[in-house]
Amino acid sequence: MKEQPITIGFPLRGEWLAPTTPAEKIPSHGTDRMGFRYAFDFLQVNFEGKTKAFHSRSFLSYFFLGVPLESCYCWGEKIYAPCDGEVIVARDGYRERKIVHWIRDFSIAVKNGLFFNEHKDDYQQIAGNYIVIKASEGVYMAFVHLQKGSVTVSVGQNITKGMVIGNVGHSGNSTSPHLHFQVMDTSDIAHAKGLPCRFEEYEVYQAGGWTKVQNRIPGSTDRIRLLKED
Repeated sequence: MKEQPITIGFPLRGEWLAPTTPAEKIPSHGTDRMGFRYAFDFLQVNFEGKTKAFHSRSFLSYFFLGVPLESCYCWGEKIYAPCDGEVIVARDGYRERKIVHWIRDFSIAVKNGLFFNEHKDDYQQIAGNYIVIKASEGVYMAFVHLQKGSVTVSVGQNITKGMVIGNVGHSGNSTSPHLHFQVMDTSDIAHAKGLPCRFEEYEVYQAGGWTKVQNRIPGSTDRIRLLKED
């Protein structure tokens, strides 16, 4: 029996790309471990550029020297609660690497992919700063790789949809500043099963203009946005 997706608000504002999305393949991250089955990665890029770079520096600068976090488009962007809920986990204080460099960051990702054991190791090692929210019984949401010092909520706090809960960062197992977002059936990430979700409303850029869509999952090449409310 196919699982019905949970419908929630989009957790970001402005223009975004979802290069990793369950709209393209399931499991989206290549594994069912730790609730990853239907997880998304969201980042901001230069949509007008040929390479859709996630930073404002040159390719040579990124390739040889790396780029500082301040030059990455989505670093520090606010994250919004996609529904009402209760904060179950709120971990901050994990350092961010100040320079994004493809060799170092991919090496860390490969090492963690091979050796991280969710049953023995601290999840913060790969998640960095992260938040888990309980939306309802059996429905939990994780927001991962947050900016150090940006978490604005605390464990046990009741939050409302649209509340700012933290900022996009580059902590943990991150190859560039982005938001890793997933819905799962428990707050115990080591044993979590991923749950499908869809977003109640956002806009997609197509044929030279923006089109509003509802109850959709963004594709990996979709230029999507949700504007801030006035």
